[in-house]
Amino acid sequence: MTEKDQSVNNEEVAENQENTAKDSNTDEQNETVNQEEVLEEQKTSENDSKDEEIQQLKEEVNNQEEKYLRLYAEFENYKRRIQNENQTLKTYQAQSVLTDILPTIDNIERALQIEGDDESFKSLQKGVQMVYESLLRALNENGLEEIEAVGQQFDPNFHQAVMQDNDESFESNAVTQELQKGYKLKDRVLRPSMVKVNQ
Repeated sequence: MTEKDQSVNNEEVAENQENTAKDSNTDEQNETVNQEEVLEEQKTSENDSKDEEIQQLKEEVNNQEEKYLRLYAEFENYKRRIQNENQTLKTYQAQSVLTDILPTIDNIERALQIEGDDESFKSLQKGVQMVYESLLRALNENGLEEIEAVGQQFDPNFHQAVMQDNDESFESNAVTQELQKGYKLKDRVLRPSMVKVNQ
């Protein structure tokens, strides 16, 4: 091999080494670019997953807040309902006692209608009258009210018609006589008045 051939050969080897070095550099650069792309993709993927997680957490917070508000509203309604029920119970707590006492009042009123001339009878009647008035006063303080009947227009909410009358001194459909007193507790009817109604 001549010196010239050797020189050409050396140049080719140098060139090959240079090309190999360039290829190696290019491969390294490509690998670096690939690594950067992979890192970028990982970052994007992580960001996407974080965004997705944040969105899910926001939805969960909204759902929990909605549940809380619904439960709070239900609890407030429950409290209001209990307060109303307690108020109603307080208002009408005497109803059963008053209803039980009404026949006793009727009997006392019948006893007071009996007439007698005897001095002891009049004394007894006076005592019964005092007891009757005292009892009515106590019942009125607890909310018992008599239902007005005679002269009023017949109202099926307060009156129970048991007879018809034909009295020209009363208007049509007016109550002419009360056969049994009716009572109410505040605005609730305990017993309607038994009445005679004009035609």
